[in-house]
Amino acid sequence: MLVDFTAPVAASPAEAEAAAVSAEQVGYDGFGAAETRHDVFTTLTLVARATTRISLQSGIAVAFARNPMNVAVLANDLRLISEGRFRLGLGSQVKPHIERRFSMPWSRPAARMEEFVAALRAIWHAWATGERLMFRGEFYKHTLMTDFFDPGPNPHGNPPVELAAVGERMTAVAGRVADGLLVHPLTSVAYLSERILPALREARGGSLDGFGLSLSAMVVLGADEAQRAAAEEAVRRQLAFYASTPSYRPVLETHGWGDLADRLNLLSRRQDWAAMGAEITDEMLDAFAVAGDPATVAAGLRARFGTTIDRISLYTPYEADRYQLAAVRTALRTA
Repeated sequence: MLVDFTAPVAASPAEAEAAAVSAEQVGYDGFGAAETRHDVFTTLTLVARATTRISLQSGIAVAFARNPMNVAVLANDLRLISEGRFRLGLGSQVKPHIERRFSMPWSRPAARMEEFVAALRAIWHAWATGERLMFRGEFYKHTLMTDFFDPGPNPHGNPPVELAAVGERMTAVAGRVADGLLVHPLTSVAYLSERILPALREARGGSLDGFGLSLSAMVVLGADEAQRAAAEEAVRRQLAFYASTPSYRPVLETHGWGDLADRLNLLSRRQDWAAMGAEITDEMLDAFAVAGDPATVAAGLRARFGTTIDRISLYTPYEADRYQLAAVRTALRTA
């Protein structure tokens, strides 16, 4: 299991760059950056220039805020700048953000994402081979590529495409057209084994050979009791936030917690964040997060995901102690 480091959500591009340099120095295998307050491609361009070994991943870039052509260009450039270390992680986001934050069209996200990736690959193929670009789909059409705009073949090849998915439809899309799956932090062992893996195997004809699974795992860490309590409270709030999203309801239904998803959604509409966190029981916390000292957390992650997950990073929606994080990484790598 490879161990990656993910930039803090609030990190500026310069802060993420510094974090990546440190992560490479201490031995992490990969570095991921999310698209929240800053552009993920800008951040990873800085990181690519400042590092030499560590792999880089957009985790995630919002696909439907863009179109296949500009994503193809951005990903191709980052693959060049990083000298082959960049992996393209894409996600759909949810309808309100696509329509109301980005003012972009939303419809049938699984089908749209499948076509988006097909269009990406068609564009890259045209650049690599010199063949005429002729992609016509239901959602996207790319039929013009002149020499002036054609970067030509990438000496490092095209970046692997990894899709974020929660539901079985998007998971199946990842199995059909992507090189890997970005497993959502709101994922229990039961949901992974009962819903995600069967959907992937069916989409891929029964085999996951050559297909990667990456997980950002929720963990509760702290150097003392007070830090541990604060970390636990932050994880409860983050779990409640995710669980309030209607599209994530199937995860809770796997455990018989569908009614809780409805309550959390109602509280989120009221923006009653404190009450939402209080709804997360100890049983739910244990299902979706691993808590304890570094050795206990590492052992728990190995027990839950050691036979299924290829790459793992630690999701800490709080200011985690870097020595605690390093100790977990060391324990995972030396097991």
